[in-house]
Amino acid sequence: MPDEQARAFLRQHAVAHAGTRDAAGWPYVVPLMYVYEEGAHLFLHTGGRGGHFLANTQADPRICISVSEPGPMHHGSPSPCNSALVYKSVIGYGKVQVCQGPDLTEQKTWFFDRLLERLGESRAGYQAGYTMLDRIILYEVNLEIITGKVNVGLHH
Repeated sequence: MPDEQARAFLRQHAVAHAGTRDAAGWPYVVPLMYVYEEGAHLFLHTGGRGGHFLANTQADPRICISVSEPGPMHHGSPSPCNSALVYKSVIGYGKVQVCQGPDLTEQKTWFFDRLLERLGESRAGYQAGYTMLDRIILYEVNLEIITGKVNVGLHH
């Protein structure tokens, strides 16, 4: 997938599987909501209590994100082993850091406004505003490598 298509694909979706590793070297992959608009910066969030993701990224900021969209299965013959799944996917590699600073509340508000847009939701559909912004951790990923792939299925 060409770079521009990979970036457009990231703009269309909202869930990434984020891979980190713990202090013992074990991989840890978790689905997280994200926002990507352009350039090298992708934003994602977790709950405010920390946990594996926060601990892992504080020890080693390297991260891999995967976003995918499965399509139909093309049935092959004579066995299922000759079948192929149609899909699109984008993998990104970079370094992640916790967002901080005096404009953190505005950053979190921006993040959730964009996330709701991406999900086809409106803030107007909720009675209260973002009342729990202080209970989330917002992360910024500086993407260094972005690759995309399209599998069109069987080629015959």
